[in-house]
Amino acid sequence: MRQTTAKDLSGSMVALVTPMNSAGDINHNQWQKLIQWHISCGTRAIVVAGTTGESALLTEAEVTALTTAAVDLCKDTDTRVIVGTGAISPDRVIQANQTAKQLGADAVLVVTPYYLTLTQPALLAHFTGIAEASEIPIILYNVPSRTGIDLQAKTTAQLAKLPQVIGIKEAKADKQRIRELVAIKDFAVLSGDDGTFVEAMGLGAHGVISVAANVRPIAIKKMCDHCLLGHQGEAQSLNQQVAPLYDYLFHEPNPCPVKALMHATDMIDAGIRAPLLLTEMKSSELKKFNESIRQETHNL
Repeated sequence: MRQTTAKDLSGSMVALVTPMNSAGDINHNQWQKLIQWHISCGTRAIVVAGTTGESALLTEAEVTALTTAAVDLCKDTDTRVIVGTGAISPDRVIQANQTAKQLGADAVLVVTPYYLTLTQPALLAHFTGIAEASEIPIILYNVPSRTGIDLQAKTTAQLAKLPQVIGIKEAKADKQRIRELVAIKDFAVLSGDDGTFVEAMGLGAHGVISVAANVRPIAIKKMCDHCLLGHQGEAQSLNQQVAPLYDYLFHEPNPCPVKALMHATDMIDAGIRAPLLLTEMKSSELKKFNESIRQETHNL
């Protein structure tokens, strides 16, 4: 089994949707096709059961099945498998991390606890306990807009000293935060905000875990490649072209718009788990994105 380190986390990664039918049952055939497509597009990592994958609404058995398929398809490729294992209870996270390790995942993505109000010392203790009990590399996940908790850069820097903590998905669009995070040695900083990831990479971030990559993986990869080569102007130019897509994908809570768009372009069935509701897509909106998406999905 390959060992994933901070230096392996760079470029375009996708927070993959979980395809479902109208009854909310997972379409495993479509799941496999999406992964094969991302491998062919050069996506550097697949995130299984992240927020975009409706992690809060999946059973343990479903996450296991999704992970097993992803690991099998991605072995012997350059695409890694990252599994979302975050939960309020550290014991549940530790158990999920053990399962991900046993299934052959490359790393886990652990979000800050939600609903509870925790201090920075409490967050430090929470993640330290998880890291010390885990045998799989850990990527921290900070998304205060959803959890109500902000993992501050100073706390992250302390956690980065732990051998198992190799990076962070930082979804807070804050230039100063990115500057502080990229100063941490031997630590991968991944943007979790599509609209500002090119700017974040210009400041030194190493890549992005993207929602837009569900429909435009080639474009997102090209932008990441430009950034990593120092071609910021080229990245920004392409980013401006894709900006209307970002606006659409986040005008309602994720993953409702991205699933609607993927269904409208014949990528997946029209399924989502209650209480989420699929976004109603206007014909004018579909017309705006249809051609560019179809150019990228002709091999799907």
